Amino acid sequence: MDRTKLEGELKRWESGPVQKVIAKAAEREEVFKTTSDIEFKRLFTPLDAEGIDYISDLGFPGEYPFTRGVQPTMYRGRFWTMRQYAGFGTAADTNKRYKYLLDHGQTGLSVAFDLPTQIGYDSDHPLSLGEVGKVGVAIDTLVDMETLFEGIPLEKVSTSMTINSTAASLLAMYIAVAEKQGVSAGNLNGTIQNDILKEYVARGTYIYPPQPSMRIITDIFAFCKDHVPRWNMISISGYHIREAGSSAAQEVAFTLANGITYVDAAIKAGLDVDDFASRVSFFFNCHNNFLEEIAKFRAARRLWARIMKERFKAKKDASCSLRFHTQTAGCTLTAQQPINNIVRVAFQALASILGGTQSLHTNSYDEALALPCEEAVRTALRTQQLIACETGVTDTIDPLGGSYAIESLTDSIENGAQEYIGKIDAMGGVIKAIEKGYIQNEIGESAYRYQRDVEGKKKIVVGLNQFTVEEAPPSNLLKVKPEVEKIQKEKLLSVKQGRDNDKVKEVLQRLKKTAQGSENLMPVTLEAVKCYTTLGEIADTLREVFGIYQE
Repeated sequence: MDRTKLEGELKRWESGPVQKVIAKAAEREEVFKTTSDIEFKRLFTPLDAEGIDYISDLGFPGEYPFTRGVQPTMYRGRFWTMRQYAGFGTAADTNKRYKYLLDHGQTGLSVAFDLPTQIGYDSDHPLSLGEVGKVGVAIDTLVDMETLFEGIPLEKVSTSMTINSTAASLLAMYIAVAEKQGVSAGNLNGTIQNDILKEYVARGTYIYPPQPSMRIITDIFAFCKDHVPRWNMISISGYHIREAGSSAAQEVAFTLANGITYVDAAIKAGLDVDDFASRVSFFFNCHNNFLEEIAKFRAARRLWARIMKERFKAKKDASCSLRFHTQTAGCTLTAQQPINNIVRVAFQALASILGGTQSLHTNSYDEALALPCEEAVRTALRTQQLIACETGVTDTIDPLGGSYAIESLTDSIENGAQEYIGKIDAMGGVIKAIEKGYIQNEIGESAYRYQRDVEGKKKIVVGLNQFTVEEAPPSNLLKVKPEVEKIQKEKLLSVKQGRDNDKVKEVLQRLKKTAQGSENLMPVTLEAVKCYTTLGEIADTLREVFGIYQE
């Protein structure tokens, strides 16, 4: 490239043809920016990518630094896992939805739990009143987990569970169900979210203070390494950080900063980085800014690879490989003109695939109004299948790699995220940054700016602040029946009356003693769920020892 000649030609074009057009009709904005405040230039050229070294900055798919993908053949080998997030009402209700989705071509299960389950309360607890089965499935005991997966062979499916504070109990239940099916823990495939740090900054379903929460997480790491080696022991989530209002660069920064904290904690707990890092996975959001989102995924892969190799001295390539699940952005869905959400989701799904995701959930068009009905969830799944089978974008790897715009944006997001991580390091790490409110405030400021731009119509949301129409009230919405709570409470009472309560009492005493010491909590938790100890009883025992977190 003749740099001098290109600079001269660019200057000629900008001062000549461009200015003539602008003199007649001004551009829509003086400066165009992404949601991360990165300038979208009028035109990207080789000048914007001239600092890139192909081998060290991009490389080849399946090799360090993984910018272009984590597998050598990517989707030419097999498609991503189509994993629709689902859960509502009782375990029997959700079991029917899982079978419906599997019958329609879903390739992985993803469990949504109700709020009481997420924060360690049984369905009969006073604080659970009115919340049982509403935003996910209610799981009180192993009986519920047995029902949830009845007729679903766990050795043949990959299951993701979005659960954090009570992750140890739910993982133990899943292992126990598998064993009842004759499937050993060593043959299970799936992911437990197990990401407590983002709960303190973006979501709020925490129970215990950060330090004992981190102990539970590293206990799960150690247990999975030895007993469930094919299981992803954590899914470090940027999704909820983005839903809370962060920019794309903040999503990468705060997610990877949390990842650094988990890896560091595991090493301090005595684990070798190359023994567990390959089972660490991530979970990202895919928002509306199409090119920025593609660049975001590429930047996250490259930055994580460098962090693992340079900071943690990982020796194996697999330890440096950032594998991730994506969910389209719930915060972009509108209750107004909900059919428009099908288009939004399709663009977001396409961006996540062009960005190289390993697993994908596509939101349903009615989710701004209710839990999705069957027609909506089928349409969401068909969106993935259409992209996979009809668009041709899966036939080559990283098809936008080398684009001047994409490579420039990838660099900008990586640099912005690295700057945030440097600030967090200077504060003493993520937990210190959380205690100071730094991460929460940064997300809050970003959310405020975005909402201000929407309300001021600087950002157009079709059907919400422009192109509006008069609409009839929505119909055909899924509603969780009020009797679900009554059914769940009756089932829970029956379990408590039919189990060996002396054994439950004894195992809870041992759980308490283990929590007071330093032994791994997972073996006794597994023993507890097998004798039908409830989720709430386990959580209450740990509350006695660890206390509860007050922001």
